[in-house]
Amino acid sequence: MRQATVTRNTLETRITVSLNLDGSGQARFDTGVPFLEHMLDQIARHGLIDLDITAQGDLHIDAHHTVEDLGITLGQAFARAIGDKKGIRRYGHAYVPLDEALSRVVLDLSGRPGLEYHVDYTRATIGSFDVDLFSEFFHGFVNHAMVTLHIDNLRGINSHHQAETIFKAFGRALRMAVEPDPRMAGVTPSTKGTLTA
Repeated sequence: MRQATVTRNTLETRITVSLNLDGSGQARFDTGVPFLEHMLDQIARHGLIDLDITAQGDLHIDAHHTVEDLGITLGQAFARAIGDKKGIRRYGHAYVPLDEALSRVVLDLSGRPGLEYHVDYTRATIGSFDVDLFSEFFHGFVNHAMVTLHIDNLRGINSHHQAETIFKAFGRALRMAVEPDPRMAGVTPSTKGTLTA
């Protein structure tokens, strides 16, 4: 089973992430950031990744450290669970609509971190959640999962819909990329022979 648990403790946050890449989409969250939990649930459900995440952060200041550090810790757990990447598809992509909103996510489990994030939210907050923090979450993830990630919100009027299409598409793209490829069994999907160096 491709699974991992990572605990990351700093003076700002204490976070534990457990994930199973071969799961069924089960999820349990206790982070103190409800809207982020709603988005993490999209990753689990649409990526068929089991996620168990707990976090205690300095929410009396704001959610910035908690959201960013959740991205970092999720990325660390993902990197540990995916291992040497032999026999996987490596690339994933998805378009996901929700009413008027449409987003595209394309990723490569390349071993090279990079984020292209192109989202113009129609509001600065969704409830009390600052939408700028989504970029911090994804930066944290790619830098520690060693993933190249392109996120484009192609259209949308409702900012909740914009965010939800992004996270659903991210989950589906991850699901595609980590899926075992029977034609690549035991083979690293790279001409250089490694995706970890």
